[in-house]
Amino acid sequence: MKRTSARLADGREILYYDTDEGAARAFPDTRPLGAPASASEVRRDPLLGDEVVIASHRQGRTYHPPADECPLCPSTGGRASEIPAPDYEVAVFENRFPSLAGDTGRCEVICFTPEHLTSFAELDERRAALVLAAWTDRTAELSAREGVRQVYCFENRGAEIGVTLAHPHGQIYAFPFVTPRTTRMRATVEEHRSRTGGNLFDEVLAGERADGSRIVLAGEHWTAFVPYAARWPYEVHLYPNRRVPDLPALGDEARAEFPRVYLELLRRFDRLFDRPEPTPYISAWHQAPTGGGRADFALHLELFTVRRTADKLKYLAGTESGMEAYMNDVRPEDAAARLREVASR
Repeated sequence: MKRTSARLADGREILYYDTDEGAARAFPDTRPLGAPASASEVRRDPLLGDEVVIASHRQGRTYHPPADECPLCPSTGGRASEIPAPDYEVAVFENRFPSLAGDTGRCEVICFTPEHLTSFAELDERRAALVLAAWTDRTAELSAREGVRQVYCFENRGAEIGVTLAHPHGQIYAFPFVTPRTTRMRATVEEHRSRTGGNLFDEVLAGERADGSRIVLAGEHWTAFVPYAARWPYEVHLYPNRRVPDLPALGDEARAEFPRVYLELLRRFDRLFDRPEPTPYISAWHQAPTGGGRADFALHLELFTVRRTADKLKYLAGTESGMEAYMNDVRPEDAAARLREVASR
């Protein structure tokens, strides 16, 4: 993999990732940009103890531009975008409208392909492997920065999720705090270790593999299953069979198998509802925070959709949004069976 670093007109960093060592990506950004907007602050909820990011400057961010004005497509002779090069394989750059910046962290955009009218599921295995390499590189670099406590790589796909740019892309957040979900997860794992001496992640994975009813896809190095207490109608957790804390710790064999497994999961999601448009989803990497206490954490990816039937969405209404008490409309075992049913032939 070749990594090329450059600067955009307003000083933000852009990185190009290529499988071709001879790829030339040194193109100047000719736009007359002012300094990027950033007025984020982190506030702590005194009752829950959770951090909340206030980022009011993001109200003016780019919102559903037409395809010929997409800021994530390569630049052309007549139009300059966020990516100055006329072509790229995978590109990562600092968000122009970041939720986190400076002392409050960092937000990056990762573009999976220069093609506007496609999706991650339509990538080939070589490109998916390059995206994995980029996620890994960003996790390693951002984790080493002073003040960063957790790196979060994720993709929002579909207008139903709230996506404002249709081009296939994801985001990478470097948080200055450990996120609430990870904090709760670690506390449960630590309590289990203290009480039993075992690792809860390992036991959950072993239990799912032994039971089998919620297994969606099992490879030599990865296992995908619908969790026993799934919150979403169709939710899959993807674990490496050997526990590691984060993406940089993945072994070569797991890296080699990941593209095939992950692409198959995404393609099954797109076949769930027999609709012409792709299934909306969130795909989220859970990685160990920086600092101590990492050994017991298990890297895993959580993939879920807000669609519960072909013509109905799952909304987080009063119980979920008001009380964080989830109500799932689909039995996890039935969701797993459907995801097996739509496997590639």
